[in-house]
Amino acid sequence: MIRSMTGFGAQSREIAGARYSVEIRSVNSRYFKAIIRLPDLWSHMEVEIDRRLRSRLNRGSVQFAMRMTATSSETAPQINMPVLERYIEQLDIIRPDQIDVNISVDLANLLQLPGVCIPPGAESLSEEVKSEILELADEAIDALIVMRTDEGKVIAADLLAQCETTEKHLTDVAGRTDQVIREYHERLKRRVSELIASSELNLDEQTLAREVAIFAERCDIAEELSRLGGHIEQFRKIVGNNGQSGRKLDFLAQEMLREANTIASKSNDGQIAMDVVEIKTAIDRIKEQVQNVE
Repeated sequence: MIRSMTGFGAQSREIAGARYSVEIRSVNSRYFKAIIRLPDLWSHMEVEIDRRLRSRLNRGSVQFAMRMTATSSETAPQINMPVLERYIEQLDIIRPDQIDVNISVDLANLLQLPGVCIPPGAESLSEEVKSEILELADEAIDALIVMRTDEGKVIAADLLAQCETTEKHLTDVAGRTDQVIREYHERLKRRVSELIASSELNLDEQTLAREVAIFAERCDIAEELSRLGGHIEQFRKIVGNNGQSGRKLDFLAQEMLREANTIASKSNDGQIAMDVVEIKTAIDRIKEQVQNVE
């Protein structure tokens, strides 16, 4: 079954004295694109995270964010005192000369200045910790895929419903085509009879039959009906298959709309025109939905 490109996955875990939280959000995109945000301590893992995302997700704009909160002294950042003191010295230099002016310094803001807080070195963390973090990332990806799969089922149900609507009106159009030719024949015959009666002209049946044949050929939509029906059948099969299907469905939807436009331009009947409007409305809905299929 098809999968959506929209989804969300989140997981958290206590690992080696720190609380790690991973959130993944994805929206539709023509290609795969990942934005990865990691704690400074684990920035070297960005390539590995990107590889894991690409191996599990075919398309979509993905935002991967990992947060780390220290819960023990081993993982807590260390304050670089020389750097902090230097910041304070510079603030003292630029202080106004007025002795009656008091300046308060927010220590929390000072700690956020570059170089003040130093995370523990990556070499102090074992490969086992790295492995657990990657497992946590995989669990978040699993949660994202579950949501994308559930969303895909909803999209698939709507796509199949639009296919049924298209087929229903397509059947009505196919049943109307022969009647359109007969009605044109009767109208033309009646009109010719009126002209002959008023001008005393004579028009043989062979000429009349030739005119009707020309009209029938010009309005023949059997080929378009057959192709559109074939596209719908192929569309259904792809919707039921697993794997990356979004681009195929998008191409088929464009072909379906092209055939519907041709039917509209060739048909010369009000009822067929109304059915084609319904067909094109359903196909437009299909085109809109497949934009979010992986």
